Amino acid sequence: MTARRSEGGSRFVYDSFDAAAARIEANERVANERWAALEYRLGLIEATLERLEKRIWVGVYGVAAFLLAQMAETVIRAAMR
Repeated sequence: MTARRSEGGSRFVYDSFDAAAARIEANERVANERWAALEYRLGLIEATLERLEKRIWVGVYGVAAFLLAQMAETVIRAAMR
């Protein structure tokens, strides 16, 4: 075979193709891309959850402030009588 190689021609005719290794490499590349996409989506979900948590806390503090204002108004009206 080496004699024919030196004469010329395509390397694909003489070299064997390792299909199993190529398939494994392709699967590894696909797995890496899927993992990167999953990490990206998880990052987006985490950012969304942080924004949602901030909004919930603003709502909780708003309700607490409203209740405290109502309580203060009731105390002031009771003190005025």
